[in-house]
Amino acid sequence: MKRYVFVIMVSLILASCGAQTGETKLPDDWDDIVSQAEGSKVNLFMWGGDEVVNQYIDDTVAPGLKKEFGISLKRIPMDTPEILQKLQTEKKAGKKDGSMDIVWMNGENFKNAKENGLLAGPITERLPNMKSYYNEKDFTYDFGTPTEGYEAPWGKVQFVFFYNADKMDSPPRTVDELKSFVKEHPGKFTYPDPTDFTGNAFIRHLLNANSDQPIEKAGEDIEEAGGKVWDDLNEMKGDLWRDGKTYPKELSDLDRLFGQEEIWISMGYNEARAESLVKKGIYPEGTKPFLLEDAGSIGNTHFLSVPFNSPNQAGALVAIDYMLSPEMQLEKMQPDGWGDSTPISVDKLEDGMRKKFEELDRGETVLDPARLEDAFIGEMDASYVEWVKENWVREVAETD
Repeated sequence: MKRYVFVIMVSLILASCGAQTGETKLPDDWDDIVSQAEGSKVNLFMWGGDEVVNQYIDDTVAPGLKKEFGISLKRIPMDTPEILQKLQTEKKAGKKDGSMDIVWMNGENFKNAKENGLLAGPITERLPNMKSYYNEKDFTYDFGTPTEGYEAPWGKVQFVFFYNADKMDSPPRTVDELKSFVKEHPGKFTYPDPTDFTGNAFIRHLLNANSDQPIEKAGEDIEEAGGKVWDDLNEMKGDLWRDGKTYPKELSDLDRLFGQEEIWISMGYNEARAESLVKKGIYPEGTKPFLLEDAGSIGNTHFLSVPFNSPNQAGALVAIDYMLSPEMQLEKMQPDGWGDSTPISVDKLEDGMRKKFEELDRGETVLDPARLEDAFIGEMDASYVEWVKENWVREVAETD
């Protein structure tokens, strides 16, 4: 009797471990996965603060998936921390079939999701396009967190500033010059609240400018650099848009202010995002890119993951593989659309497709690739993103 009780207990423990790791429950053969996915519905939960990104999903990816696989892709806009909170609640409640099939994430959100067992996987080993066109070794870490196949690389971006050349002869080139600009042109600069990804990244650039070493290697000295940053931000505060009493809540709010010429400098974690915004009349025609030379240009990869309780894992994997395809990646790079850089290894592509990537003209508002490469800085550990939020609130937002 004791032996049977022991066996049952071990079985329950193993089952529990399997649930915590969120292992995929799918056929081994890809064709069988595709067959299972055909005609199904896939819910993609993702940050919805950039209309150009939203349009790429709604007008390009969704129709393509429907035509090729009969899959209906629905985009549900939600901030990623809220997505993770929802998943955490469902996990605690033991909800086996949730409402999410794919989540767009990286950085601290991936770290939190992985550590709390909120993801199914590994998934990348099942994706044909991943195996054919990507170097998986290039994506083993996300903000310092081992990916271990739990997320598939969807795009690469670098942080860039933009200025209105119709209002300014030249942009600031350093953090000190930015401070001078703010003082000389009250109300013409602001940055998003650091609870927003773009605002947080802006502050991480200031940390890099004030640190003795690149922030991707920063350790204890980051707090010393932080003290200088809070001083800089407080020095600028009274001369910001609306006297620094309020900040844009998200990137789309900053875009609107820049487009209406209330402010003369904008920014974004995508070196090519301004091109389509200019063509659509959202950004001024005189928009040009620039970098703060002492702050560098932080870059990272963003990913797609499958939640632990996705009700349609097969559909999720087929949709992700489709979004990783050379055709969809090339479309995503188009300057009149998202303009997002690709994580594809171009040298793995067939000659015809490789030529299309290499000859793509990304537009006048995109900095030269060599310039971007020289300025590139890797991301700091994901834990510092939250550190930035908390310290900014205490040291800047709540001070007079």
